[in-house]
Amino acid sequence: MSVEINTVTGTISPDRLGRTLMHEHVLIGFPGWQTDTLNPGAPRDEMLAVCRDRIGDMQGEGIGAMIDPCPSDLGRDVEFMATLSAKTGFPIICATGLYKETDGAAPYWKMRGYSGNLAQMMAEVFIAELTEGIGETGVRAGIIKVATGYNRITDYERQVLEAAAIASIETGAPITTHTDDGKLGDEQQAILTGHGVEPHRIEIGHSCGTDDHAYHMGIVDGGSYLGFDRFGIEAMVPDDTRVAALLKLLGAGAASRVMVSHDSVWCWRGQGMSNAPSIWEPTHFTKRILPKLRSGGASDEQIDQMLIENPRRFFAGDPLPELD
Repeated sequence: MSVEINTVTGTISPDRLGRTLMHEHVLIGFPGWQTDTLNPGAPRDEMLAVCRDRIGDMQGEGIGAMIDPCPSDLGRDVEFMATLSAKTGFPIICATGLYKETDGAAPYWKMRGYSGNLAQMMAEVFIAELTEGIGETGVRAGIIKVATGYNRITDYERQVLEAAAIASIETGAPITTHTDDGKLGDEQQAILTGHGVEPHRIEIGHSCGTDDHAYHMGIVDGGSYLGFDRFGIEAMVPDDTRVAALLKLLGAGAASRVMVSHDSVWCWRGQGMSNAPSIWEPTHFTKRILPKLRSGGASDEQIDQMLIENPRRFFAGDPLPELD
């Protein structure tokens, strides 16, 4: 039976994705944005115009699809995504899931947890959003997003991970994660697989937050994908460091284990970042990073693996090939 991916405007085959960016955000709003009544954010039509321009730029670079893994507690607006996708003809895959404890909806879900099994309650929501639709929108999520914070995985975050595992096994949806400083991805992998998720259905996000090759290869050897998905955020890690770490992975034969993106945010609910770097935009990888990779020895085949074949295989649920 062929696999179909939920996008915000319907289903598509994984073969239709083409060059895919795995982690971009059309719109973000951190919890509490509604309370800043002096800064409500730009009008909706202005935000749509900004996002249409971004997608036009991506299409000009040969990008065929993107994942917006905004969890439900970071201002996710799937109707906005659906309108944008319909106007541009550009496939967008949205997410169900929850963010890390410090910056997400933990107070609400902790309160819910007093009356029953919290992981199961969360999983019920994730499953409904993947199979029936998000609220009354009719838009179905195509991926599950989870997150952990700094230094340790909290009890709350473990329950979110467990909920994601339940939902992934029930629906077949893949999982993408948020990590801070390129840490705890190995623990995320262990928790998710320990609850029965096949490792090749997991992408450990923001793995480029570190250049620790042993950490990267540990996740690779565990059978999951690495998200090198923050190109352009040089205040965290210089892009040259990311490029060097990625080239080392390619040299180790791990091109089939890496997917790429920027984690760029195009519009904000409330007041957004006022000092975002100009290169933090969704064509940075193709315009500026690919030449560096090629000059460092990356082949066109390896580049196509990261941009085309790996996203296709990830959503199709196909097993990973042997390392090159």
